[in-house]
Amino acid sequence: MSGANPQRKSGRTRRRPRLEGFKREILNLPNMITIGRILMIPPILMLVDKTDPFKGVVAMALFLIAGGLDVLDGWLARRRGLVTFFGKFADPLADKIMVMALLVYLCAEGRMPPWLIAVLLGREFYISGLRTIAINEGIEITAGAGGKAKTSFQVIGIACVLIYFPYLAPWGGWLRFYEIGMLLLYVSAVLSVWSAFSYTKGFIDALAGKTEEVSADDDDPNE
Repeated sequence: MSGANPQRKSGRTRRRPRLEGFKREILNLPNMITIGRILMIPPILMLVDKTDPFKGVVAMALFLIAGGLDVLDGWLARRRGLVTFFGKFADPLADKIMVMALLVYLCAEGRMPPWLIAVLLGREFYISGLRTIAINEGIEITAGAGGKAKTSFQVIGIACVLIYFPYLAPWGGWLRFYEIGMLLLYVSAVLSVWSAFSYTKGFIDALAGKTEEVSADDDDPNE
């Protein structure tokens, strides 16, 4: 009987590091914030309403809070040394799910034309596919100014479209949030196409440089 106890203890000892590793990889604060952002999507969609101005303001507020949490989880992960493979995968995925879900839903509600959604989402799928190929080729392409500007216009535009209703401005006149939001999204669409071309050019240049480097390495200097 006494010989069984050490085996049980060793079994617990083996399981404990695995559990600790799982907690560190998945169940840490930055990743929980990322998962929380994904869980915020259904409430935001439920608040999209053309007949209730208050719901639109709440939906916009939740959307902007989710954007703020996106900055927070990345900052916490870097500051606390909690950058994980799961976090690197889930953080940008949460952003894309949030934006894509809202764009598709707002289009279904008649607030956006289908062609605009096709441009914005088509660009995201294209860049995601190209980025995957780049990673497999060992090529790293950083986001350019066009891509960052596109994201800013897109986020602010979606927030304005969520508000939908015009509001009286403090200086007089009306703030027509829907029209402002659509204008920003049109600008975002132009920047999406531009940044896609820019990213493609960067990928082709990097791939050509890598090919030339490999060819040079394959040359025999004695020949």
